[in-house]
Amino acid sequence: MKRGLVIGKFMPLHKGHIALIDFALEHCDELIVLVSASYDEPIWGSKRLEWVKESYKENSKVSPWLLNYDEAVLPNTPASSDGVSRIWANYLQKELPQIDIIFASEPYGAYMSRFLDCESMIFDEPRKLVPVSANQIREKPFAFWNYLAEAAKPYFTKKVCVLGTESTGKTTMVKRLAHHFHTLNVPEMGHDILERTNDCTEDDLLQIAQLHARTINEKLKEANKILFVDTDLNTTRSYSHFLFDKDLLVPEWVETANHFDLYIYLNVDAPYVQNGTRLSKEDRNRLDESHKQELASHGIHYVLIEGDDWDERFEKAGTAVVQFIKKGSA
Repeated sequence: MKRGLVIGKFMPLHKGHIALIDFALEHCDELIVLVSASYDEPIWGSKRLEWVKESYKENSKVSPWLLNYDEAVLPNTPASSDGVSRIWANYLQKELPQIDIIFASEPYGAYMSRFLDCESMIFDEPRKLVPVSANQIREKPFAFWNYLAEAAKPYFTKKVCVLGTESTGKTTMVKRLAHHFHTLNVPEMGHDILERTNDCTEDDLLQIAQLHARTINEKLKEANKILFVDTDLNTTRSYSHFLFDKDLLVPEWVETANHFDLYIYLNVDAPYVQNGTRLSKEDRNRLDESHKQELASHGIHYVLIEGDDWDERFEKAGTAVVQFIKKGSA
């Protein structure tokens, strides 16, 4: 049996890495994919390990490993070095089973093979097949989106939350934004659990929060760069304070799912429409204040969208999203 080794940071995992791993699988019976992660890097090693595991979960030949290392012990250099390769090889000989062949896209593979006493194969060193670097992707993930491994895309997907009290156009807004940006949206889940706001119970709010968070996590896997979400956990907490004067306690995974990159708040100056399920106009306006107080208590800043013209509100929200993307994601 021939055991192969691929070493990489995979920060992030992209199609160049996938091509290298697939190439290696053609030339060995078992492949260790070693995710090397120092303690001073922007993406945690455990997250990168998840990407490799997810990408090859159906392939029993792939064995993903994580190596969290100290740069004071194992030098980290962007250029291949005979001396650095020797240090790494000496360390890996103690940590890994016998390696028969090492695969790489850089000269260090040949260096390390001598010290590991194994074969080496270099794959696409000029990077002509997948002309991208992990550094380019980290700096401008949206510009290089198609080069990302599918498993890594949710990490870079931006989550935009649309907030507001009842009858401010949230449902329509998230649908229009998702359609405009060719992606998905998560609806507000209260309608799936209860028909009228006044019939709501404390248990209903917990169910709503959990269903909403679960749906966010599911759709995040399929979204195209941006995921638009109708309301968030702060809104559900606001309802709990408004209706029951109680804090809403939720599991940690629900909290994590409700971390957003951009908040858009639809102001209460939109035309009020009573559809038979909503609060009265007076209570709707009071709830608006409750929502804003809840956001303020958690230090959440948002883009306020005002006006009584629906199309104008949509254009303002869309502009806010474009400005956000240009600022740090393109």
